[in-house]
Amino acid sequence: MAPTDTLSITALTPAAMKGCLVLSDEAGWNQGAEDWDVFFQHGTVFGIEDADQLLATGAALPYPGGFGWVSMVLVSATQRGQGLGTRILRRCIEALGSDGLCPVLDATPAGERIYRPLGFRTQLGLTRWRGMGGEAASAGARPLVPEDLPAIAASDAATFGADRGTLLHDLFRRAPAQAFRSTDGTGFVLARPGRRALQIGPLVADSEAEATCLLDAALGAAQGPVLLDLADRWAGLAEHLRTRGLTPERPFNRMALNRAEPFGDPARLMVAAGPELG
Repeated sequence: MAPTDTLSITALTPAAMKGCLVLSDEAGWNQGAEDWDVFFQHGTVFGIEDADQLLATGAALPYPGGFGWVSMVLVSATQRGQGLGTRILRRCIEALGSDGLCPVLDATPAGERIYRPLGFRTQLGLTRWRGMGGEAASAGARPLVPEDLPAIAASDAATFGADRGTLLHDLFRRAPAQAFRSTDGTGFVLARPGRRALQIGPLVADSEAEATCLLDAALGAAQGPVLLDLADRWAGLAEHLRTRGLTPERPFNRMALNRAEPFGDPARLMVAAGPELG
């Protein structure tokens, strides 16, 4: 194997999917092929390869709101501690910056120690919750239908800070049975299947009461393990998740390069779409 500091970073094609899945599976992450395909189709997946082995990855996903997402920074277990992840991270930052976009990411505590010295500043806190779905659905929500998608895309754009209607269409296609809209109000929830659990999110609502109805509907429609990334400001929702048997697993900090002010309106963000999508 060549010295890692001599290996170049290249933009990968979908032909690298197998290696990407090996890395995410090795790390115990939830993303499957359809998640990786989002980055191949709408962003850039960077990689460091040696011969036929993929050693590290990172993805840059541009959004039209003046920022882009950095995610999927993965390093093979045998190559960790050699700076490959930091090199990939810097390449993603450079790619977004060259397009005039502010890099944003959801950082674990371990990742935050790397990101903060580079100039990343905290915008909001999130906590991952994990448990089981399958209980009765809520009366305060109804199944989402295709005709709802333009309205929920507009609601999501105001909350997230960028139009990602194409992504929401894709999430609805992948898990229509877990997609709901408030019977009163503009709230909605989507989900997507993962390699280890159903990821619930995004969930946008005007109040914790509305969000509780949507969460109950999504959890009730789920079968098997579920996970979700809840914004820390919602203590009432956190307590509700506890009563349903979910438990907090780990924190995330949403961070942006040289910017502490959130994009969009975090007052309506209840559950994020996941650290890879925002």
